[in-house]
Amino acid sequence: MNILLVEDNHDLALNITEYFESKDHIVDYAADGMMALNLLSQHDFDVIVLDIMLPGIDGFKLCQRLRENLEKETPVIMLTAKDTEEDKLKGFGVGTDDYMVKPFSLPELEARLVALTRRNSFSNHESKNLVVEDLAYNHSTMEFTRDNVALKLKPVPRKILIILMRHSNRVVTRQEIEQEIWKDDPPDSEVLRAHIYAIRREIEKTGAAKLLHTIHGVGYRLAISQS
Repeated sequence: MNILLVEDNHDLALNITEYFESKDHIVDYAADGMMALNLLSQHDFDVIVLDIMLPGIDGFKLCQRLRENLEKETPVIMLTAKDTEEDKLKGFGVGTDDYMVKPFSLPELEARLVALTRRNSFSNHESKNLVVEDLAYNHSTMEFTRDNVALKLKPVPRKILIILMRHSNRVVTRQEIEQEIWKDDPPDSEVLRAHIYAIRREIEKTGAAKLLHTIHGVGYRLAISQS
């Protein structure tokens, strides 16, 4: 893996770098958010390990700029000393893919990074253009539109929406979505709800007809009506 490590604690960064380089991974290092943005604007990485508490630009703002300004879908795992639901939801809201709470095991971090890079291959295996009513996904450009208006979605909501479009007009269970996106390590239930909310807000933001329906206790259905 080609890893970008963004961490202002020099000793921790050195430990992480030495561990991953001993496993034949390539590690680039940034001690602050501006240095990381500079590297990200010039290079592509397989995965990013991102501390939240950084000088200048914190991890939340850096991740948001990565998704919105640089328009990159590189998987991100955030490192944090706090394990509150509020912090997790904020992180997923700006586009992170996973969380680890300090202190953590380096072998577990490696396993999670490997899993993230595998999950990121999801879009590369989806080779079809998809259409549900006036909602469309163009595989070549990797763009979603509704009534020809471009939609902006972060990586995980994008993947969830592709799943729902592939199986439109039937109920897709929460378990199906979690298995396809997170494999055997799903987050808590609030995370999926947050991603579904982000999808619904984006695809229905222009006052268009309701398309994404919650089937309580089961899952979600993408269709123009529930009948």
